[in-house]
Amino acid sequence: MTSETITAAAAGTWQLGDLPVNRLGFGSMRLTHLADGSPSDRERVTGVLRRAVELGVNHIDTAAFYFSPLRSANELINRALAPYAEDLVITTKVGPGRGPDGEWWWAEPGQLRGQVEENLRQLGRDNLDVVNLRVPRRETTGSIAEHFGALADLRTAGLIRHLGISNARPDHLAEARAIAPVVCVQNPYGIGSPAEDHAFLDACGKQGIAFVPFFAIAGAGKEAGATAEDGPEVSALAKAQGVSTAQLRLAWTLSRGPHVLAIPGTGNPDHLVENVAAGSLRLTAEEVALLNAL
Repeated sequence: MTSETITAAAAGTWQLGDLPVNRLGFGSMRLTHLADGSPSDRERVTGVLRRAVELGVNHIDTAAFYFSPLRSANELINRALAPYAEDLVITTKVGPGRGPDGEWWWAEPGQLRGQVEENLRQLGRDNLDVVNLRVPRRETTGSIAEHFGALADLRTAGLIRHLGISNARPDHLAEARAIAPVVCVQNPYGIGSPAEDHAFLDACGKQGIAFVPFFAIAGAGKEAGATAEDGPEVSALAKAQGVSTAQLRLAWTLSRGPHVLAIPGTGNPDHLVENVAAGSLRLTAEEVALLNAL
């Protein structure tokens, strides 16, 4: 696949509320450190962010809790891209918090405003385009009404433009929608996900809600990144297409529906170009069905 001239527009577009975005976006989690935990090169990763925007990426996913001892994803975005282009949509998430020592904690409803204001300060924004409420444990978390209601109040106050939920179940979505409009669901999802995750993705599409997978490339590797071995079906199909398995995974992700957005992250400029180029790859119905069945 020739990738140098392909832009994010090749993946098509979707509306996050009233905000149009190209469906191939960028995730900032991997900007702050290398795979071995050492700090990323500041100039390199700010260059990656600027190149992403040059390639038509206008949807960036981030969070205040994406930081390492020397790097903050939000502040890297601010340094690289401010003053921001009018069409750039920055999505962040709240709920988890991390102390200076890296220890995790979960915000109570009354603490969410502080997390929103932390994102505003780091990004240098007067309001946030989209804020996702991150659910702590998808399988066991009960009602999210009090937390989501607190964010809805901040939306009414003008600090947030649109709301979403992350790591959530269908009943969480129904509960949130009864409180305020929801423009996106951001969940772990990729080739090999269980049937209930496929069904939730489809249900979001029927409701006009964007579905934004994370770990679409990494799969079972999660935060550690892509696993060393892809299954034989994935590897064989990628070889037949003349693309990497990461590009194939992204193309399959986008094939799941016009409401599905991709947010692959990287600190490598070459990988960035390859990821953006994956938005132009079109799989046949037979290829999609093969990957769906894995």
